[in-house]
Amino acid sequence: SDLSLLIPSCRAKEIKTKLGTLLQKPDSTIDFIIPYPEKPEKPPKAQKPSPEEALQWRDSLEKLLQNPYGLASFRSFLRSEFSEENVEFWVACDDYKKTKSPLKMAEKAKKIYEEFIQTEAPQEVNIDHFTKAVTMKNLVEPSPTSFDMAQKRIFALMEKDSLPRFVRSEFYQELIK
Repeated sequence: SDLSLLIPSCRAKEIKTKLGTLLQKPDSTIDFIIPYPEKPEKPPKAQKPSPEEALQWRDSLEKLLQNPYGLASFRSFLRSEFSEENVEFWVACDDYKKTKSPLKMAEKAKKIYEEFIQTEAPQEVNIDHFTKAVTMKNLVEPSPTSFDMAQKRIFALMEKDSLPRFVRSEFYQELIK
């Protein structure tokens, strides 16, 4: 009978994850993950980059993530291959660092931990045990740097793994024409 309790929760988590990407309403709980006004599904709302600008993204994940159109395109690409948790985590951390209120910071830290860090989190990111331990220790008293180590690890992972795949994708090839 224990098994029957597990199955619905796994299913519920899967449904919740799928719904999360659909329900991007301003009041929803996942709002903190998407601090940009444009919906990731529709990059054209942001200023489309020139082919020259888009070409720079091949060598700079930082430039790609700083450009709203680039970020939206990268997100859509990663979503298409079911690996968007890294970029969502990076964006959530970036937003977290800009938070001024200690109360808001603590709330966001808890959400980020529950969404991305804890074991079996809905969008668990792949970080090593040491980084996870340091992050959890940092969360005892949340500060703007609480997620720095984890965010750097995920950035490096995206730079090494996701960026080269994105650059080879049709998403990107269309931009540099």
